[in-house]
Amino acid sequence: MPGSTSGTEESSFLINGQNHTAGYVCRAGRGETVFYTDYSQPKFVWSADPHPAASLSVSPDRVQHFSSDSVSLSCEGNSEWRVRRFTKKDGLSDCSYWGNLHRSTCTLKLYWYDSGVYWCESGSGEFSNAVNITVQNNYGPILVSPVHPVTEGDPVTLSCRDKQQKLLSKVFFYHNDKLVHNDSREELKISAVSKSHEGFYKCKHSGKESPKSWMAVRGEDKNI
Repeated sequence: MPGSTSGTEESSFLINGQNHTAGYVCRAGRGETVFYTDYSQPKFVWSADPHPAASLSVSPDRVQHFSSDSVSLSCEGNSEWRVRRFTKKDGLSDCSYWGNLHRSTCTLKLYWYDSGVYWCESGSGEFSNAVNITVQNNYGPILVSPVHPVTEGDPVTLSCRDKQQKLLSKVFFYHNDKLVHNDSREELKISAVSKSHEGFYKCKHSGKESPKSWMAVRGEDKNI
């Protein structure tokens, strides 16, 4: 890509600004007659405006979902918006290829390959916030965690549910793969979130683990 730098031992590319929000791959080449390696696995990088012009909401309002669940993605803003996503299977695509679009709301039935990053984008190139969606098979639990970043000082509750949406008890919760409490419990309640609570969470019930989900924590907005 233009602006990337290369050397004999390392290569880099500086990402700056929302126009660089995309999926990226890399590959190496060597020799006078250049022979290239295979491409790396794709990695999605989010580099949008921290104060987006629109908001993407998810219903049901959680990161993790079961295969065959239905989900609605709605764009709220003062423009015409389309729902887009980046997945490992299909890369970058619009709702018209994998869902049903009505005005600024996209609905779809989820399968394992629908795990990815979703957002709203206007015709003029404006972005909403980005939302991660993870699709779990039907054999383990899911972690119910906030879709959007939580604000420092706010309370948050994490729980673990099965395919029938039953709230599970005797659950162990993990933060960055470390057990949060030595005892099992029904919910993980944090009375006042701090930056130290940011990270990956998962739950474990009867020996089966949920996928991991990232919980982001943002600083308190002093203007409110």
